[in-house]
Amino acid sequence: MKAYYHLPGLFEFYELYRVFLPLFRGRREYFYDWCEIGSIYGAPADCLWGGGRVGFGEARPEDVAALTREFGVSARLTFSNSLLREEHLSDRKCNALCALFEKGGTVQNGVIIHSDLLLRYLRRRYPGFYFVSSTTKVLTEFERLTAELNRDEFRCVVPDFRLNKAFDRLNALPGSLKQKVEFLCNECCWIGCPDRKACYENVSRKNLGEECGDHVCASPNAERGYRFSDAMKNPSFIGIGAIQKDYMPNGFSQFKIEGRSLGSAVILEFLLYYMTKPERQLEVREEIYLDSALDLF
Repeated sequence: MKAYYHLPGLFEFYELYRVFLPLFRGRREYFYDWCEIGSIYGAPADCLWGGGRVGFGEARPEDVAALTREFGVSARLTFSNSLLREEHLSDRKCNALCALFEKGGTVQNGVIIHSDLLLRYLRRRYPGFYFVSSTTKVLTEFERLTAELNRDEFRCVVPDFRLNKAFDRLNALPGSLKQKVEFLCNECCWIGCPDRKACYENVSRKNLGEECGDHVCASPNAERGYRFSDAMKNPSFIGIGAIQKDYMPNGFSQFKIEGRSLGSAVILEFLLYYMTKPERQLEVREEIYLDSALDLF
């Protein structure tokens, strides 16, 4: 069994992946042999169907599609807006993205989705995609997670991060459902947050172009923003040791790394921590910096 990582920033971090993917394929000895790239997910800027985060990716969709096809990586469009209405389904930009990415070459491309309205539309019009149930549904109750896992429409389901350590119930799932659970590993959100759904809905409204203020986060450390060191202290954090010892031996193989709204330097730290052998991390940094002239400031 291998661990399959679903990486952030399909459009947002195109320049980083344009350097990282050849390195990952060409110098495989730098990286753990027990992990693979399951997908890269994201949405371009001003994407009506987008959700979870307000997208800022400016890369040309044609270039993104060509890159993922070249390296045999599944591209996932993040269409997790929770507030879509019938009139939004005809959006030209989002439909053009679907037409471009539906045919993924040697690997199938997917869509991360919240709205059942959009799900029905995409299954009918773009049957070449697979679908992933979005973490924006905030599935904190295990019974709701199980019901979602039992839906045939979804290849994977991303539960709320607060179920990451519910081992007594997770390990009791049948093997076919374990393979569909996709854990959000590096969430920095406050474990006691009562407003996660409202936060996601605020992003959905912004993507729809509605006038609304910013969601005010009530987390005790909200002013710090995202810090990987803080995420590692979160009770829900899933590190590489836990992946190898607690999850993979029990039949779980799908792991999502968040970070679309962060900077590429932080994304590189995720790639180093989760995928790169410690003794080769400096070499990977040097390859990335020298080949892409990656600015840290």
